[in-house]
Amino acid sequence: MNLSISGHHLVVTPAIREYVMNKIERVLRHFDHVIDIQVILSVEKLKHLAEITVHLKGKDIHCEAQEDNLYAAIDTLVDKVDRQVIKYKDKIQTTRVTIDEAPKRQIPADL
Repeated sequence: MNLSISGHHLVVTPAIREYVMNKIERVLRHFDHVIDIQVILSVEKLKHLAEITVHLKGKDIHCEAQEDNLYAAIDTLVDKVDRQVIKYKDKIQTTRVTIDEAPKRQIPADL
């Protein structure tokens, strides 16, 4: 899994990088088929914006969060993406169960 953290109008310090990596571990705990994660942190006047794009097998998930504090924006962002990943995982699992439980066609014996 590749993790890319970048900042726009903001220097990404090792403390911010470590904070983001610790929060992303929660998403990885729920779904381990993650290909790539891109995090963009930016500052606009008094608002802090955090964006994330998670590339999964078969789907890309994108979320944004805007708060007054950068750490609060990261927390909100991880909550949003975690909910979406859990929703996607449940959707995949229910689809697999439905396909596996589908009735199999039987060929008549008299043919």
